[in-house]
Amino acid sequence: MAFQKAVKGTALIGGGAIATVFGLSQFSQYRNKHGTFVRVQAAEAVTVPIKSHFPTREEQILALQTTSEFDVLVIGGGATGCGCALDAVTRGLKTALLERDDFSSGTSSRSTKLIHGGVRYLQKAIMKLDLEQYKMVKEALEERANLLEIAPHLSAPLPIMLPVYKWWQLPYYWFGIKLYDIVAGSQCLKSSYVLSKSRALELFPMLRKDELVGAIVYYDGQHNDARMNLAIALTAARYGAATANYAEVLRLLKTTDAASGKERVCGVRCRDVLTGQEFDVKAKCVINATGPFTDSVRKMDDQEVPNICQPSAGVHIVMPGYYSPDNMGLLDPATSDGRVIFFLPWEKMTIAGTTDSPTDVTSHPIPTEEDINFILNEVRNYLSVDVEVRRGDVLAAWSGIRPLVTDPNSKDTQSISRNHVVTISDSGLVTIAGGKWTTYRAMAQDTIDAAIQAHDLKAGSSKTIGLQLQGAEDWSPTLYIRLVQDYGLESEVAQHLASTYGDKAFEVAKIAQVTGKRWPIVGKRLVSEFPYIEAEVVYGVKEYARTAVDMISRRTRLAFLNVQAAEEALPRIVDIMGKELNWSEQKKKEELEAAKKFLYYEMGYKVKSDQLTDSSEISLLPSDIERYKKRFHMFDKDKKGFITILDVQRVLESISVQIAENTLHDILNEVDLNKNGQVELNEFLQLMSAIQKGHVSGSRLAVLMKTAEENLRQRVVIPVDRSGGGL
Repeated sequence: MAFQKAVKGTALIGGGAIATVFGLSQFSQYRNKHGTFVRVQAAEAVTVPIKSHFPTREEQILALQTTSEFDVLVIGGGATGCGCALDAVTRGLKTALLERDDFSSGTSSRSTKLIHGGVRYLQKAIMKLDLEQYKMVKEALEERANLLEIAPHLSAPLPIMLPVYKWWQLPYYWFGIKLYDIVAGSQCLKSSYVLSKSRALELFPMLRKDELVGAIVYYDGQHNDARMNLAIALTAARYGAATANYAEVLRLLKTTDAASGKERVCGVRCRDVLTGQEFDVKAKCVINATGPFTDSVRKMDDQEVPNICQPSAGVHIVMPGYYSPDNMGLLDPATSDGRVIFFLPWEKMTIAGTTDSPTDVTSHPIPTEEDINFILNEVRNYLSVDVEVRRGDVLAAWSGIRPLVTDPNSKDTQSISRNHVVTISDSGLVTIAGGKWTTYRAMAQDTIDAAIQAHDLKAGSSKTIGLQLQGAEDWSPTLYIRLVQDYGLESEVAQHLASTYGDKAFEVAKIAQVTGKRWPIVGKRLVSEFPYIEAEVVYGVKEYARTAVDMISRRTRLAFLNVQAAEEALPRIVDIMGKELNWSEQKKKEELEAAKKFLYYEMGYKVKSDQLTDSSEISLLPSDIERYKKRFHMFDKDKKGFITILDVQRVLESISVQIAENTLHDILNEVDLNKNGQVELNEFLQLMSAIQKGHVSGSRLAVLMKTAEENLRQRVVIPVDRSGGGL
């Protein structure tokens, strides 16, 4: 009864306000319906022919070297840079793009994976009567609709629950969320709605029950950010843009304008990072779309120019999928320090973040223990006491750098702009900075419009609204069924391929290896608990992957989902890539080490070792210590004080269990802190202590030793797959 009264009160409070914007909503719906018609027209208006396949990287490098002059040269292969290249090339401009690392290797692959307008920005717009914030939200909601339409295989609407724990907050949040729907107009994904306490707990059973009043559910979009970025790059390449990853800009080229006598940027000197070869690329217009590295390129143009980028680090963590429902996210609108935390299902795992703290610009941001624990503490505040939120359940963690900017054209140059900023230097360098993932297309359109005007380029209007990205053309929600029926793939693998490659999934299926089993017929997995298959590594090389890190983090997303699984897959990935790219044994060894270093520092693997060493104080009861010593000495028959692979193999053989030697090596290596090839008693006790504290979970060595002890008489096969625990 109280809940019904609250809902009625909510309607009365918000009704008048909504009525005042109803006219605006109707106009918005008309405009957006008209916009849908324009969207179809714009996509059909592209006169540039599209190739059936994108060129090889070698062909792209050759095009960069042999083209006398491009109309537009974009520096930066993130979402915005690739968006600029696609916008330019579909207008008929001769376009090039250079990225010193891999496509989406920076901020664009380390986002919250949301395609959203920004509920909190709308709140600020209303509270502060900020028209610019409102316009930013409006634009983002329009771009959200477009992005869901042009890449439906990589994106989908996601319901997000906002739990309410105080009665007065119900009308407050309801009004704000309803206004979010209204601003979206006809492009509102689905209408938001209010839930009772019982219904909220039914949909999100992990939620904290104490003092829960009810909840509000609204819809935003979610995507696979790195694959979306790559789809934009590949689409641009198919339309004729000369795009190259691992092509580093060393300096800007300049020429003196005959009419004005001023120096003008006319191209770049670049280096193929993979071969070391240097060459010039000439262009009428050079665009700086380098995100956090915006100022470094601006200083290539003018050493005296003041910095405009204000970098901010955002950390995310990934936890097992059982922490959230399969299809319902959670928003914490007011954390202990005023920040916003999202708790979302993603790729059958749970992603939580983000933080917001000042940082230095670096190519290799590292997640901190402080930020990880902040996120975990906020998650604990919203989950039931029945759910033990363990530090050891963090499967991966990463940090991304937001390129917030101050507008140099504004009177208040110290004020951070939440919107994007396009500037043109005296020498003609065009810089696009700021903004957000969702609005990459609008940012690119504004940038190319400015470039055309500043450099007098001959081109029409933008053609990218409604322009389908790589894989979208013949995709359908049931495409995966054809993959199962035609090729004999596992259903889970087929669904993964369809949602990753769209209609190009058939190209991956065609090169999938026969398993030799009754079922599945084809598709050898890289690791048992994830649907990534070996054929994706071969196809990833065609998609310009050139390092093992490219493969585990951006062609597949293994590194972002489970770093231990990624490390296990590495040897096979390196072998396949080595065959495709003719790597020497030394090169394969270097790639393996570089990828392990990436996992260790940038994806949170270091945290695992830190958790064990930081808990070197063995806080176990004497009875527990004796119990664990007995378990240890069951393997250490010779009382050496340590166990090796041979010790483990001996015990397993005694109970007729066989595990591959390389698997055993991986299992021991997870606990071997000093990396001397053996696990000492003290290391084992540290592990068990950390497990009791919740700092470490899912240790395969602990599970194996316990199971062996219990089954020495029963002769039961010991499972060694990860149990869901992590770092």
